[in-house]
Amino acid sequence: MTDAAQSPKDRLLEAALMHVPFDGWSDATFRAAVADSDVDRAVADSVCPRGAVDLALHYHHKGDAAMLARLEDADLEDMRFRDRIAAAVRFRLEAVEDKEAVRRGTTLFALPMYAADGARAIWGTCDAIWTALGDTSDDVNWYTKRATLSGVYSSTVLYWLGDNSEGHADTWAFLDRRIDNVMQIEKLKAQVNDNPLLSKLMTGPNWLLGQIKAPGRVPRGDLPGRWTTPPVD
Repeated sequence: MTDAAQSPKDRLLEAALMHVPFDGWSDATFRAAVADSDVDRAVADSVCPRGAVDLALHYHHKGDAAMLARLEDADLEDMRFRDRIAAAVRFRLEAVEDKEAVRRGTTLFALPMYAADGARAIWGTCDAIWTALGDTSDDVNWYTKRATLSGVYSSTVLYWLGDNSEGHADTWAFLDRRIDNVMQIEKLKAQVNDNPLLSKLMTGPNWLLGQIKAPGRVPRGDLPGRWTTPPVD
């Protein structure tokens, strides 16, 4: 893709990646990216109001897009569902072209002022994975699936950053173990849902989560923990 065809933010990111290993996702990197990309500073400030922080998030989102493109092309039909999840996480990590950029990103988003941005980015990745794999849950499972996968994804990224094994074989083995842990949680949840008493106990928490996700919805009486939008008079 030529510079003319790239968006200003993409041009800034491409220029910034040469500086991130040395200066991190910092103001110095952003200034250098503006100079190297020939993007007007006013334009740069408009597309990246927070400078390098916005570029770091853009880098993360581009990795998500690359993962989704690969998932769309992959033949996962004959895979067990847990293997599909593992493949999606692996595709996401293999979409990374510069491990040092991710390492510097984990440092940036560990700072209290940017921790929420980092958490949202990880949640977004895990939401994209579950959605791409066909998840249609609309109860508490919508949250627990993404929360548990966020833990798996975060721990796998940290392991991957320090992994020097050939082809990152140790990381994929670590990922498989974490996915197995998630499957055990899903099995326990299924047992709870099959138990009439325990499933009724979850109606209250499910309703609360439903109000957070979609205010104005109410629990369906026939299916504890599911919601429907009340009719408008």
